[in-house]
Amino acid sequence: MNLEQIVCQQVIETDRFILRPLRKSDAGLIEHYVSDARVARMTRSVPHPLPPGAAEAFVARAMAEERDEDVWAIDGTAEGDAELKGVIGLKRMDRNQSEVSYWTAPPFWNTGLASAAVKALVDANPQGNAAMFASVFQDNPASARVLIHCGFEYLGDAESYSVARDASVPTWTYSRKL
Repeated sequence: MNLEQIVCQQVIETDRFILRPLRKSDAGLIEHYVSDARVARMTRSVPHPLPPGAAEAFVARAMAEERDEDVWAIDGTAEGDAELKGVIGLKRMDRNQSEVSYWTAPPFWNTGLASAAVKALVDANPQGNAAMFASVFQDNPASARVLIHCGFEYLGDAESYSVARDASVPTWTYSRKL
């Protein structure tokens, strides 16, 4: 299989950006943005500092034919903007459900980009899910507002391990029936 080939992953178009499958050329900007401690600390899986090759490995997993998560770049080039503004993903779960995860690059914070990306993904429902779930760290209320704005409902408190923080962090969990 050609490494640039993407298997069964829909491109989602909006007026502001497209959500497209990751490609090898995205690794540099992904590395640049997630190397920022402010981004890494709000994720469960991104280490800080980012080890060499981590961004390339993430892109390779996202492009693999056998994967349990579809990952899209938030690409603004159609509007003359940045090629990669952030990343959004859907991880397959049981019972026709998926977990949404996302991050946006600091230059695009507080612009409505994350809300627009989550809304586009929910509206497209590319995996044909009956429900989507998401959790956010409780010290990241902006991400909670994104989910609420996109019709997700609060389910409860939990905690998740953050690699960048090397600690378990309290979370809020949300769901959206489709």
